[in-house]
Amino acid sequence: MFIERGRSGLRTMWVHPPLKAALLINYDPTGPSRLLSTISSPSIACSVEEEGIKADPIEISQFVNYVKCNKMQKETFFIAPNEYIVTSIHENWFHGRCISTSSPAGEGAIMMQTAAFLLLALYNGSIGSASGAVTAADQLVLQLGRKNL
Repeated sequence: MFIERGRSGLRTMWVHPPLKAALLINYDPTGPSRLLSTISSPSIACSVEEEGIKADPIEISQFVNYVKCNKMQKETFFIAPNEYIVTSIHENWFHGRCISTSSPAGEGAIMMQTAAFLLLALYNGSIGSASGAVTAADQLVLQLGRKNL
């Protein structure tokens, strides 16, 4: 990411896309996890296919149960073939790092919770990439909030 000064002031520009994939998962903490539907972000859907990431409904259901049962401090979670361990927990989101990646820079996952959804954002890279990914995921959640979702 870099900041550019233009005639209308400062603006932020992304050199590389901060997210490699994002999943928007319907979430009702009181309902059964078998009643799920998953939406991939239209702006990210191309990269999901290019990267070969597939969201398996059983896997997503297991991830929702992981969140529902609040297992973040005790267990790892799986998305596609990768296993993640949670490295930080915040009020309505957590961050995890992949412990089974072959990528030298590493991979990470960010889960943010809204009133009706879980947003799961995946990214490649380390600390700098994590910062950009959190910002991008937060912007997606803000857009959902503006639409009362």
